[in-house]
Amino acid sequence: MLKPVSIGPGTIDVPVILAPMTGVTDMPFRVLVKRFGAGLTVTEMIASEAMIRETRQSLQKAAWDQREEPVSMQLAGCEPGRMAEAAKLNEGRGAAIIDINMGCPVKKVVNGHAGSSLMRDLPLAAALIEATVKAVKVPVTLKMRMGWDHQSLNAPELARIAEDLGVKLITVHGRTRWQLYTGSADWGFVRKVKDAVRLPVIVNGDICSVADAEAALAQSGADGVMIGRGAYGRPWLIGQVMAALTGRPVPADPPLAVQHGVVREHYAMMMDLYGPQVGVGVARKHLGWYTKGLFDSAVFRHAVNQLNDPVDVVSMVDRFYEERVRLELMAA
Repeated sequence: MLKPVSIGPGTIDVPVILAPMTGVTDMPFRVLVKRFGAGLTVTEMIASEAMIRETRQSLQKAAWDQREEPVSMQLAGCEPGRMAEAAKLNEGRGAAIIDINMGCPVKKVVNGHAGSSLMRDLPLAAALIEATVKAVKVPVTLKMRMGWDHQSLNAPELARIAEDLGVKLITVHGRTRWQLYTGSADWGFVRKVKDAVRLPVIVNGDICSVADAEAALAQSGADGVMIGRGAYGRPWLIGQVMAALTGRPVPADPPLAVQHGVVREHYAMMMDLYGPQVGVGVARKHLGWYTKGLFDSAVFRHAVNQLNDPVDVVSMVDRFYEERVRLELMAA
């Protein structure tokens, strides 16, 4: 059974957290996840330099809704002063928590000496943490990997540094940077980080079901779980895990008629945030995830991905789900 965890003056009553995922955990998706249940949601990773320049994309990533409070905003960067400035700006935009990214393995980020690249330079990582913590009054958290590769599994050392500098919570993805998203997450390794600090530690990586969450907690000894790719097309998963880990009945997946309404609402929110020119493209991956495994979904995805008018897309979505609901009723 999970217990509440403290982050500075605040508390996460049930520490089952939606992971920050670029291109996925925008405001529309976070709002839906929060409605179904989430202890905390985290924004997409925002480059500190883009945040300072207030680029259109960074402002979209930093957009949040009162329904998802408290909001954690994640920053990436490699220059302490600029990270501090970006953290102040996000605090001013209403962030309840600033999360520092030292786990992103993507080449573009790593080549810019940010994300998991910082695990190869602990003095710079420490300087970034210190500058960020001193810049804001809200709590600062840290997300990392096990290390750069299996020859440098230094997450426990970085965790101790972060604790000494004032970080309030640490999340560990159980892979190295070199693994990217291949292989399996090593939940057992996270126990070494948990044993190294007094802070709450969250385990992340390959948690796609209630059973995964229970196994990850048992192996890691962590205080909570963070769910990322397992929530693709399933904004209700985190709420199901929360129920299981607090001894409540686990809700079933919503019936197809309800899922249809969720997809429609999600699509409308994406059009509102991005506008149709960008939003139609952004929404395609979500439609793919929502419909995966349903009858003739591959045919649907191929057809809907050819459409550029959101009205046409919604009409095709309606036809697809209405037919699946009819087939479901016939089979009942």
